[in-house]
This record gives sequence, C-alpha cells and structure tokens, in this order.
Amino acid sequence: MVQYDRADDGFSMTLRALAYLLRYPDTQWRVYLEEVGEALREAGALSRARLAQVEALIASIAQAEQLDAEAAYVELFDRGRGTALHLFEHVHGDSRERGPAMLDLIATYEQAGLALRTDELPDHLTVLLEYASTQPREAAVALLGEVAHILQRIHGAVVKRGSAYSAVIGALLDLAGVRADAAAQAEHEPEPEPDLDASWQEPAAFDGCGNQGQQGRQGQPGAGQPQPVHIVRRAAADSPAAHSAAQGARA
Repeated sequence: MVQYDRADDGFSMTLRALAYLLRYPDTQWRVYLEEVGEALREAGALSRARLAQVEALIASIAQAEQLDAEAAYVELFDRGRGTALHLFEHVHGDSRERGPAMLDLIATYEQAGLALRTDELPDHLTVLLEYASTQPREAAVALLGEVAHILQRIHGAVVKRGSAYSAVIGALLDLAGVRADAAAQAEHEPEPEPDLDASWQEPAAFDGCGNQGQQGRQGQPGAGQPQPVHIVRRAAADSPAAHSAAQGARA
C-alpha cells in the first residue's frame, strides 16, 4: 500500500494553487478562485499572516470587474522587466543564450513526463511551479531556493507598485525559506540597480533538475534527492575576474 505524507502533499498543493493565482485572470480562471482559496487553507503550508494576505488578493480579484482585473494583471506583469514572470527575462534578457536555455528547460520537463501547451513558455514562473509540485518536497524547496534571488527581485518590484500580488510571491519566498521583506527593503536602496543582462548569468539552464525515477545527466541526483538549479551572480563586468573569464572564453 502506498503511503502518502500529508505535509508533502499539502506543500505540492500549495505550489499548484500559488501557480494558479499567477496565471492570467480570464473568465474561466475566476470560476475556480474560491476552490483555490480552500485548497490553500486545507494544505496548511502557509503561515496565518501570509494566508490572510493571499486570501485578501483572492477577494479583491473576485470583487473586481473582469476587465479591470485583467488590465491590472497585464499592467503589473507584462509591462516592464522588473515584474516579469518569465524567469529568463531576469537572467538572459533578450540575449541569444535564452533560446538554448529554453530548450534545455523543456527537456527537463519532458524527462519528468510533463508536456507544455503550445501557448506556454518553459521559463514562466507558473510552469516552473507546476513542475516543482511534481517533485519530492526537498527537491521542490531546493528549486525555489535556486530561483529565490529572482523571486526577491520580482517581489520587491511588485511591492513597490503597491500590488496585492506581492502576497503570492512572498508566499513562494516563505516556502523557499527566504525572508520576503528583505526584498522589499532592497528596492528602496538609494543606489541604482545594475542592468539585469550585465548582472546575472545562468551557466546551465536549470541543469540538475531531473525527474523522479531517472538518473540525471552528468551525475545529477536521482529520484527523491534535491535537484539544484544553478542561477548565479556574474562577476562585475569590469572586474579582473570577469576580464580573465572573458579572455578565456575567447581563447
């Protein structure tokens, strides 16, 4: 008989519910809002304070006019890189590295037995969360931790715009074990942020995120083990280390 861990099942359910809340709020989407709220309460993975914030978001969308809710979503997530839900937008921008990274991420999903719809891009946060929800809890937490620096950036930008959607991103940071309020404070620092394309690089797109039951590539962990995603800061563009690395790459 298969044994289920209720805590792990609740964690996975929470990831799927939060992913749902970050999708475009069309008419069909709104039909299931109440059920999503119930699922989050039943899962018990969020703190009372965070759950209250997420429920406030659900209530505000449910009470808003359909067109207003859709317009607010587009204005928040589709206008400007800082709040973009496509993770590689924060990593690669419009550079040529984004294409291969997308293909590698699609391969990761396919190895897990998941298939994207034709209207989905693999680096969208909702897609990544759906994938994470299929993995063991330890692996899912590790994955959230690997993209936490991007989530912090998005959270801070959403907070700065005064949107209640910050509760959802904050909940993801909570699940990753990262303090969400630190991200909001960082957005108010006087020093300007560096250009995203020059500040971040991702050496191997979501390398190591294998599916259960298969041995990953190049010695990646097997089933039930943490599946690390390596998205790291790049050395400053004018630093000796960065200059040396660039010379080595051209050699």
